[in-house]
Amino acid sequence: ILAAHAGLPEVKAGQLIRAKLDMVLGNDITSPVAIREFDKEGFTGVFDKSKISMVMDHFTPNKDIKAAEQCLQCRTFAHRFDIDNFYDVGQMGVDYEGGECGVEHALLPEKGLVAPGEAVIGADSHTCTYGALGAFSTGVGSTDMAAGMATGETWFKVPEAIKVHLTGTLPPMVSGKDVILHIIGMIGVDGALYKSMEFTGPGVASLSMDDRFTIANMAIE
Repeated sequence: ILAAHAGLPEVKAGQLIRAKLDMVLGNDITSPVAIREFDKEGFTGVFDKSKISMVMDHFTPNKDIKAAEQCLQCRTFAHRFDIDNFYDVGQMGVDYEGGECGVEHALLPEKGLVAPGEAVIGADSHTCTYGALGAFSTGVGSTDMAAGMATGETWFKVPEAIKVHLTGTLPPMVSGKDVILHIIGMIGVDGALYKSMEFTGPGVASLSMDDRFTIANMAIE
């Protein structure tokens, strides 16, 4: 996936590449930092208003004035550049279609905004959730989000990969969360540092999509 998005025949672990992006994601905590960097760098436009998603899901309904101001900053930016995938709490009083919000990593798949083979970055560590759909997706810092929104590209150091081969089926009352917690227990909380994780094998076939999303979501842990 990374090679295809970098326009290369292949890539190797440790290689530095510049890859085109299919989606750039932010939320109400990380997007304001990205917006400030975006403005500070003097960017005047976004690369594709349909390939940026902002989901107001961490502090909405707002818990205090600061949280409300962060959402206002995102709302203003989304209106300024006519961002297609801006999800506010209830969409109340905002001129955007959709009418629903929710947890960002559940919402994007539900809305069909991520597909297999795509490259996705998000200013949230759990952006790796979309690996469950066969995408390459990873969390990044807000400055990387700012550059991604402006240019549609970002740089990667191609990660080493860990393949997890799953066999058998889950017994009753055991879920994907138990699977990923067990794997974390085996390799440790830093066992996949700057590595990608691939889950494969006949055991994957018996997992529900909810289980697959949960396993991919918690790869960051």
